[in-house]
Amino acid sequence: MTSLRAQNDWPPVVVASVFQTGLNLMRDLLRRGVRTVGIDCDSSHEGFRSSYGKSYLCPNPDTHPDEWTAFMIVLAQKLGAKPVIIPAADIFVSALGKHVEALKDHYIFSLDSIAVQAALATKEQQYALAAQHGLPIPRTAYIQSRADLERFVSQARFPCLIKPRHQREWDALPAGNPLRGLKLTTADSAEQLLADYSHTEVLRPEVVAQEIIAGGDDAKYCYLSVYGAGSRRLGHTVVHELRAHPVLFGSGSIVEPVIDPEIATLCDNFLRGIGYVGICEIEVKRDTRDGIVRLIEANPRYSVTADASVYAGVDIGWLHYLDLIGQPVEPVEPTHLGYRHIVLRRDIPALPRYVEQGLLTWGQIRQTYRGKLAFFDFDRKDWRPTAATLKGCARVAAGTLLRSLGLRRKLPN
Repeated sequence: MTSLRAQNDWPPVVVASVFQTGLNLMRDLLRRGVRTVGIDCDSSHEGFRSSYGKSYLCPNPDTHPDEWTAFMIVLAQKLGAKPVIIPAADIFVSALGKHVEALKDHYIFSLDSIAVQAALATKEQQYALAAQHGLPIPRTAYIQSRADLERFVSQARFPCLIKPRHQREWDALPAGNPLRGLKLTTADSAEQLLADYSHTEVLRPEVVAQEIIAGGDDAKYCYLSVYGAGSRRLGHTVVHELRAHPVLFGSGSIVEPVIDPEIATLCDNFLRGIGYVGICEIEVKRDTRDGIVRLIEANPRYSVTADASVYAGVDIGWLHYLDLIGQPVEPVEPTHLGYRHIVLRRDIPALPRYVEQGLLTWGQIRQTYRGKLAFFDFDRKDWRPTAATLKGCARVAAGTLLRSLGLRRKLPN
């Protein structure tokens, strides 16, 4: 029988990343009675202002790997028991994969799957694994030079896109670079795609190029899951994306749980096929041209959308913790489907774009805010992060009002 609460002598947890994603995981574990702390190399993240647990500022594992490893070892010793570590950001998935030998005696994590998780954290490797294990993908190429991209565009069907191997690679581009901070960039022609690539060619030449899967944001779905030893599925939820930010090519801003056996089976077969253990989100899109479900990307960690699974009755963070410490876990199916999960910091900026592009009316948007709602970044019990979210949303709403009055220029399409 699956335990509902932790016992006093069970190991603590270190959540790696205290952006709102990891903070929500900390909240859920703390509510189960698990002693939980967070770490992050970015002091602006919400966990440092939260009422949920304590967060520690750590060195950046990308730029100071030795210092990060030493910090993690000291932290494990301070906690007084060998802790479980659960990454909630790609930077820490990669770091754990690189430093597994140094950390395996100090932390509890899946040694069998850490290499697979690290591989899925890079776009070029996850698409290669998908192709090998029967998960359909759009035409994709790993680009290391302009010559590689020229070969791709000579055979590709446009529109196409390019995106970094890791989001943080474009986040680190110099100020003023048009690709800085973008998740991807799209192009309707070979010339445009090559011109976009020129902005990253010298600094970060490695990118992934893809044909775009046809369909709107409402053709996208996320498979939220956790697997235990032997790639045994412990729990999963499929959610349907209703909107995204940025429009068409961003992450889901509002989703609702659904029963979709095709997507659940396709993703389950893939993760079992690669011997996956741990938490994973797989974002897919049902191509409107042929109905084939194709991979957008996989996130081998606790993700923003993973928070929606908790409200469906599948607490994937808790199930993962139980499995790692050797407690029995009975597989869980979603039991609550009648709600929508909203990420305010994404959805509020997206709304005027949908209206201005003629994709939705304000009346249709109002309908999606009726009924039972769950929020990623609105928590009355954690007022400081919530206040920051509401302040940002208010700023966007004010800008929308000014544009409607002709006092601020329209947003670009």
